[in-house]
Parts: sequence; C-alpha cells; structure tokens
Amino acid sequence: MTIDQFNIKSDRDTLTLRNHILADKSAVPLLHFKNLEEIDMIEHCFTTRMGGCSRGIFESMNLSFTRGDDESAVRENYKRLAEAMGTVPENFVTTDQTHTTNVIRVGKAERGIGVTKPRPYTDVDGLITNEPGVMLSTFFADCVPLYFVDPVHKAIGLSHSGWRGTVNRMGKQTLLAMKREFGTDPGDVIAAIGPSICQDCYEISEDVAEHFIKEFATEEDPNASDILIEKGGGKYKLDLWECNRRVMTEAGIPDKNISITNICTCCNPDKLFSHRASHGRRGNLGAFMMIK
Repeated sequence: MTIDQFNIKSDRDTLTLRNHILADKSAVPLLHFKNLEEIDMIEHCFTTRMGGCSRGIFESMNLSFTRGDDESAVRENYKRLAEAMGTVPENFVTTDQTHTTNVIRVGKAERGIGVTKPRPYTDVDGLITNEPGVMLSTFFADCVPLYFVDPVHKAIGLSHSGWRGTVNRMGKQTLLAMKREFGTDPGDVIAAIGPSICQDCYEISEDVAEHFIKEFATEEDPNASDILIEKGGGKYKLDLWECNRRVMTEAGIPDKNISITNICTCCNPDKLFSHRASHGRRGNLGAFMMIK
C-alpha cells in the first residue's frame, strides 16, 4: 500500500505512509507526518484500517474495546501496533474521550491504562508527558487529532478535537497544560493536525455553525467565511482543519511549525474508519506519540 492510494484532498506534501514489517513478515501501514519525523526525540503515527485482525465492520486494525469488536482481536491489534512502533502494549496510555477540553499529565506510573489495566479517570480528551517510553494514545473516526512537540523542554502532547473541542480551543488548552507542567513556550512547538473529516464532507446545522461564527468571526470576516460555507436550508460546511490551525497560531505556534493533513477520513472509508461514512458502524483509528 502507498500514500498515492488515498484520496488526497490538497497538494500539501505533509504525510508519508510506511509499511512496518513485523517479525512474522506481516505489514502494519502507518501514516507519519514529515515534520514530526524530523524530530529525533519522538516516535509517532496515525493508524489506518489495515494491518490488524478484526473482522466485519471493524476490519482490520480496530483499536476500540467499546464498539462491539472481539476483545482478543483488539488486544492482538495493539500487540501488532506496539511491535510496529518499537514498544509494547504495556506502555500505552489512553484517553477517555467525551468531547471535553480536559488535558492531564501522565507518566510511567500510568503506562498500560486503557489497554492492559483499567482506566481510573473519565472525561479526558488530551494527554501530555515529558517521560520517555510513555505512548500517548487518542482515538478517531472523523474528529481531529492534534500533535504537539516541545523539543526545548522535551515534552509532548496529543489531543482529540471534535467540533466541541475545536470551538472550545482544545489546541490552546493543550498548550496551556504543557506550559503549566513543563514551561513550554508555544513559539518552540512543532505541531500537526491529523487525518479527519474535510470541509467537503462535514455538513453541520445552523446551531453548530453559530458557535463557530461567535468564536471565529473577525471584523474583516463577520460571518467566518474562511471556515464556513453556507449551503442553504440551515446547513453549512465546516473546515475543522483551518479552525484548528487558527487555534494553534493564535495560541502562539508559528504557522511554519504547523503541518496540516491532506487526507480525509470520510473520503477514504476503505482505508480509514469514518463515523459519518459508515453511519456509526465502525471501529476506531488511533493517533500515537512517545518520547524515545
């Protein structure tokens, strides 16, 4: 499998796809951001549907224990993913995503939470750490993955941002947590906005659009037309990628330090899980990042 087999949404040259070969000679295809791959201190990826052992609507690299998939298949998927990433399932730490802007610091004591041991917290959509060997883990099927790397203080953050997280500026909240815990200066941060639903596919209602107009409108653009396209009949199309880019830049990350995806989950339902394309019958993709 190659990156050219995806439906690419723009001419941004931001992502590569590598087929990670396991000991049994099977392959796990993973997406990687070019700007993050240049940072020696981290490992990161965004998963595809391929390389796992789940079946049916979960085929094949489903990473959710809560959507009805066979638990043993999900555990095998984590084992394969861990091998591809050069780690073990006991090092993963997962979120409990409920579309909040809650971000918590995790470390070696939390390794395994959500994969090999129970999760003691709820309502957490973002994770940060400065400890090596801790695999931050967030989950997606159209919402936006946000990656943050502070190479100065050797710290990372990974967050889940749906429309609620985006309008409430999850990217800013993650940076504030990193500043509080590690002294992170947003001007030093290298960031990425991961595969998620594109504007062409993401239709929203007028009441949701009003939240974005209130948050993102400017004097020059009172209707927030740079992120919203009005379709008529009370329907709009929303650009979550641009919203999250604005959140990051307004929080202090230089625009040149931000990499934006060119791959839509909904446009690639055979290669990526999409809640909208599957009408909710799907597994979960994952975004992962670890300090080496």
